Amino acid sequence: MNRFRLNNHRCESFMKTADSQKDYPPVVGSSLAMRKVLGILTEDFRLYHDLVAALKARDLPFASLSFARRVPESVGAILTSPAEAAKIRFPHVVRVDDIDASIAKALQLLKGKAAWRELWIGVDPGREPGVAIIGDGEVIDTRIAASPEAVAFHVHQAVRTFPAEEVKVRVGHGDPTNRNRILNALSRDRLRVEIVDEAGTTHRSPQPDVDAAIEIARTPGPRAVPPFEIRPTPGEVREIQRRSRLGSGGIVTISTELAGAVARGELSLDEAIERARRKERGSKR
Repeated sequence: MNRFRLNNHRCESFMKTADSQKDYPPVVGSSLAMRKVLGILTEDFRLYHDLVAALKARDLPFASLSFARRVPESVGAILTSPAEAAKIRFPHVVRVDDIDASIAKALQLLKGKAAWRELWIGVDPGREPGVAIIGDGEVIDTRIAASPEAVAFHVHQAVRTFPAEEVKVRVGHGDPTNRNRILNALSRDRLRVEIVDEAGTTHRSPQPDVDAAIEIARTPGPRAVPPFEIRPTPGEVREIQRRSRLGSGGIVTISTELAGAVARGELSLDEAIERARRKERGSKR
């Protein structure tokens, strides 16, 4: 196990592989020691725990480091908290504000990549859109956004994490309701946003939304000119009503007006269900 403690107690430095529960002291001259890996250097226990879990989930080897010991030659980039970054004297230090984005950036630093000429961000529209980030032709990160509006957050984060001379955001033309919600959310920034014909981008795969977003990111399209009208279809409204029945355990079915507001992104489904419950309780008094 990792010998990691807080309050300035000594922390032992060990090489950790995500597919093993063994600890490996980095031995100078061994092939394992010469392989460049990520290092975790922080006394923030919660951050340390979250980073370890994320790196293990990705099957990425890493080293647990200590402020009391020198950084092994096997480490190519260090993940740490923003508050501790200034204390670390190392060429490649990544301040972790978002776990996924920071790991993606650190992995690029291991490859010697710190800036990009072109950054393409592809978005596959949907209730939970797929997002793919391509830097100079290489896929460097992928995400699933929690909502169409949340895409804007992931785009901001990508632009900040992966600095590039030119940035293009490309959104698939399908699913007009969610597509237009995404485009309107992105219109607040001065980024070039394109609408892409996504025909043929959907494949049978474990992550179809992400794979489609990768293809969309690689496909140019005409520039989007906001604002875009959001007009949910009757079928979308009925589907949201169906989900409201499921989400409330069969207690309520929200109105078409509330379902339309959910489809337009004006309310969450939970908020709409709560409003319907309050109205129903009021009618029984």
